[in-house]
Amino acid sequence: MKIIKTSIPEVIIFEPTVYGDDRGYFCESFNQRAFENAVGRPVNFVQDNHSKSRKGVLRGLHYQLAPQAQGKLVRCTVGEVFDVAVDIRQGSATYGKWVGVILSAENKRQLWIPEGFAHGFMALSESVEFLYKTTNYYSPQHERSIRWDDAEIGIAWPNIDVELIISEKDKLADSLNSSLSEQADSLATIS
Repeated sequence: MKIIKTSIPEVIIFEPTVYGDDRGYFCESFNQRAFENAVGRPVNFVQDNHSKSRKGVLRGLHYQLAPQAQGKLVRCTVGEVFDVAVDIRQGSATYGKWVGVILSAENKRQLWIPEGFAHGFMALSESVEFLYKTTNYYSPQHERSIRWDDAEIGIAWPNIDVELIISEKDKLADSLNSSLSEQADSLATIS
């Protein structure tokens, strides 16, 4: 397993070693010990999610408030996506910065997105199947979104030859700073 650091040190790419021959291939897609050594702490995954999308679907940028914040280990098992993690940790040296990575069935890469980051992806191929391992359970009352095209963040989404397909919820999401001031208010209410 190759561990690839990104421009935001906590966001990590995992690239498996693939052994192939005329029968097909074999790779170890997850190893708890190697994963925890790379991220530098124990991590307990409690939920797996699987989504299917068609070309042009853009999902995100999603996150959950504490105490239900989620870390995510994500990968694309069919097709190809442009996957994005945005640092929303107030006071972080990389606050508002983003990392974008191509994840595909072909490259078999996975991206670790720790708690304190918003996540989204754009489907680049005709059909995409996307898997998420999460460190906390889905909690609708803690779920929040940031606009995918927020000028404060400035994500350079790929140009593709189809119109983007975005949920109404994601179209109505707030900007980064609006979301985070609301997040501070919500934390006081939830606690």
